[in-house]
Amino acid sequence: MRENFTYGSMRGCWRRSYGTDCDTGVVAKAAGQPKSPFLWPPRQRPTLQRRNVLDHLTDEQKPSVAKSLNAAYALEDHAAAKKALEQLHRELMDLNPSAARSLGEGMEETLTVHRLHVPPQLRKTLASTNVIESAFSMVERVCRNVKRWHAGDQRERWVGSGLLVAEKQFRRVQGHKQIPNLIRELEAFAPSKPEVVKRRKAS
Repeated sequence: MRENFTYGSMRGCWRRSYGTDCDTGVVAKAAGQPKSPFLWPPRQRPTLQRRNVLDHLTDEQKPSVAKSLNAAYALEDHAAAKKALEQLHRELMDLNPSAARSLGEGMEETLTVHRLHVPPQLRKTLASTNVIESAFSMVERVCRNVKRWHAGDQRERWVGSGLLVAEKQFRRVQGHKQIPNLIRELEAFAPSKPEVVKRRKAS
């Protein structure tokens, strides 16, 4: 759930713009993109992916691999970052195949913020689940008081109550002034509404 926070936010933007939920297959075709990894709206895997890679390594191996991972993701250019990760993937295939498979899984989705040319400060925010973690923690704290759950929409109402409590503690995210740049990049990647409608009817 937390991993898909950015993806869910973009789906919400799509619904508000097009009045319908997105069909990733149809939309990807309309955008002239393959079904994977270029789903629309774009999905960004969090930096937790790095931890998953390191968990497969010994204590002696972790520092050098962590340094290579951080250096790759610190690159601003998408092509350069992907090239660095692919090189590391080849090295890990000899060092630890499990770590290599973990790195290869969804690699392109860890570079979504690079592909969208997100500025560094905002990129740091969007590449992590920290933004939503505090809200989820507050929901867990509020719902913890419920001793017995009943049928119906009780769960939804309690989750909503928890989010309203969390909202009072919300602060502006780092790089919030750069969000208009991200919106422009998303609009450039998005297919036109007529094309989406046409593709949806054809499917």
